[in-house]
Amino acid sequence: MDLGMIKFTKYYLVFLLISIILIIGSFFCIYNYGLKLGIDFTGGSIIELEYENQIPLHSEIKEVLGNLEQVSIQSIGEKGILLRTIAISENTHQEILNNLREMDYVFLEQRFESIGPIIGQELREKTIRVVFWALLLMILYISFAFRKVRKPLNSWQYGLISVFALFHDIIIPLGILAYLRIEMSIPIITALLAVVGYSINNTVVVFDRIRENLVNPEFGFNEIIDRSLNQTLSRQINTSLTTLFVVAGIFFFGGETLKYFALALMIGIIAGTYSSIFLVSSLLTQNIDNKLKK
Repeated sequence: MDLGMIKFTKYYLVFLLISIILIIGSFFCIYNYGLKLGIDFTGGSIIELEYENQIPLHSEIKEVLGNLEQVSIQSIGEKGILLRTIAISENTHQEILNNLREMDYVFLEQRFESIGPIIGQELREKTIRVVFWALLLMILYISFAFRKVRKPLNSWQYGLISVFALFHDIIIPLGILAYLRIEMSIPIITALLAVVGYSINNTVVVFDRIRENLVNPEFGFNEIIDRSLNQTLSRQINTSLTTLFVVAGIFFFGGETLKYFALALMIGIIAGTYSSIFLVSSLLTQNIDNKLKK
């Protein structure tokens, strides 16, 4: 093995232990704190306002509506504001308008109505079915792509490892969001779906390089894993950092609406980068560094 090569497989038990601790901690947070569903899941009331001149900052509006639970604020066009809240009475509705008028911003109410959950039971069930079939197809595709790969692993084991890495990359953001008591909303679900694609891509990149290096029978399986990871390491890190810089900009400067979307995406990208480099290699590692001549 080259002296300058990082021996990832040497510390595979440490990497596995870190992932197990993170997964258990995430499950604990989800069980203990629960996933706080936003009004996109539960339904509520919607108030649309059109301002005459300047619109207030979202933080200013939230400060005025501090006593109201579960408020989502969204800008519409240049002078519009959309408020989504839990189901409120007409008296509460008028109280909200009076509080907003005290901010010295002139506006006209466009509509006030009750809405059902945007993400309904049928949509949730369809999403679960789509995710299930996507994971199954991913296992079948990777198994097919690795069908001619030599032992020590069977082709379907690569598919199962990919699914476990994907599970790792999703459960960690969910656990942190549950701990922070952040409401689950459509932007956060969108971020998690983006993490799914990101995670699959990173894992397949590593597996592809391993498949290419397996044609050389003079190296043991663990050494091939190390070589493959070292060859793809700079690409993985550069891609992750480039994406993180953009998402961090959204988090700090994108406003309240995109803040938690960016946070979920950042956590998922970090978890996905860790899993594609350290977790996948640990799950692939064989205790006996056998030669691939058979």
